[in-house]
Amino acid sequence: MSIQNKRGRKIRPTHPGEMLREDFLLDYQLTASGLAKALGVSRQTINELLRERRAVSPEMAIRFSRLFGNTPEFWMNAQQAVDLWEANQAIRENVKRIKPLSAA
Repeated sequence: MSIQNKRGRKIRPTHPGEMLREDFLLDYQLTASGLAKALGVSRQTINELLRERRAVSPEMAIRFSRLFGNTPEFWMNAQQAVDLWEANQAIRENVKRIKPLSAA
């Protein structure tokens, strides 16, 4: 069971790239190049994530969870929060015009 949030979030959720940049890289004393090497991905991929120009994919979530000892769901939930917030911002006015249905 979940509780529906009726109020919209006013500020954008923290992007996983910001979490990596501000917390994980500092805590683990990693550079972007070091992170890319540890994950077996390109430096460009990591740089795009750190600059919040790329989303965390399920494959990348699995890599991060293995490297940092957390779960893929942690990374996917963070990305999903950003994606939903951005989608809501983009179509907010159109959604307001939709009239909710009620069950008979």
